[in-house]
Amino acid sequence: MLFIVQIVLVLAVILGSLVLMRGGANAHHLAIRRILLLGFALVAALSIFFPVVLTRVAQAFGIGRGTDLVLYALIVCFLVFMASTAQRYRRMEESMTKLARRIALDETPKTWENGTQPPKAHGTRSGNLHDGN
Repeated sequence: MLFIVQIVLVLAVILGSLVLMRGGANAHHLAIRRILLLGFALVAALSIFFPVVLTRVAQAFGIGRGTDLVLYALIVCFLVFMASTAQRYRRMEESMTKLARRIALDETPKTWENGTQPPKAHGTRSGNLHDGN
């Protein structure tokens, strides 16, 4: 039975990671995350008040102690949190890159508007790079 629980936990990690990597900062994904968080908090609170029940539930799954079951659940939650944080960070990096590009384009001199040429850099020579010496 323990092997089945291990397979289910691994599948939960894989499925949670895939769902979070798929994207979606929409209300549907946010609602699912909030429901899962509420459910986890409820189970955690009940396990504090009734630890014997948690141990019996864990033993029904073939896990020795209730604390081990809680540890497994925390590992899954941590991995889901890491995946969602990495996804959020990646989106934020993309937004900052687009913003930096937009600012750079907006601040470049537009020589076609006033008919002037952009200033030349100091210390450069016109012509060949090699002066033939």
